[in-house]
Amino acid sequence: MTTITVPTTQARRTTQPKSRPTGFLTDTWTVLVRELTPKLRQPASMLFAMVQPLVFLALFAPLLPDVESGSALQWFVPGIVVMTALMGASMTGADLTAEIRSGSHERLLVSPLSRPSLLVGRALKEVVPVLFQTALILAVVTPFSFDLHLGGVLVGAVIVSLFAIGLGALSFALATAAKEQDWVFWTVQQMLIFPLLLLSGVLLPLDGAPGWLRFLSDINPMTYVVEAERALFAGRFPADVVTGGLVAAAAVAVAGVLVGVRTMERSS
Repeated sequence: MTTITVPTTQARRTTQPKSRPTGFLTDTWTVLVRELTPKLRQPASMLFAMVQPLVFLALFAPLLPDVESGSALQWFVPGIVVMTALMGASMTGADLTAEIRSGSHERLLVSPLSRPSLLVGRALKEVVPVLFQTALILAVVTPFSFDLHLGGVLVGAVIVSLFAIGLGALSFALATAAKEQDWVFWTVQQMLIFPLLLLSGVLLPLDGAPGWLRFLSDINPMTYVVEAERALFAGRFPADVVTGGLVAAAAVAVAGVLVGVRTMERSS
């Protein structure tokens, strides 16, 4: 009988499994793919989220007064796009609440994935539904006297995506802090989104509002995002307005990610 001797180094090479590349970026990508897969397999969920903004368009658009610069939709649609990002991103923490109740989130916490990546990957996921819903809104309104300025829309998409990332991160932080108490999440979420929405001038202009209401609008970051979107969707690029919207969206994104990562690191 012939005995084949395998060198020790070769045997070790063949028996040891290949190590998976690790790191924050790799873990973030893993979480992002995990979060996006159900939505991409069931795009109907994103279509269902469009019911509310389309209802607003159908009911409010006929009541809008004529404007000198063109169709009133040019003023109204950018606000609806930002409102869609606000509503969608602020509710994503509900998915995390369901995972906390089922125990799947606890299993992720003890996995090799870094905790910051669990938050950042989830927050980055918000970009996809925002872009999808923006494209759908524009496809619906463009045949109705809405002038499509593609360059402005693309820049506006970047700004509103940053805004959605920050809101999504804050929503996940709220869900983590609320744990299994759904009522805490929904109470705080509802108490915050409507003042943000109404004080940003999405539905009604605030030009004639009293001073205290104007002050609250001025400290609302969503106001600057809406103003930038309206200018960009009209094909204009005023440096101060666009910069203000970009800075406000970036500030929300940075603040949301920082708060979310800190909350996720402290979760148990």
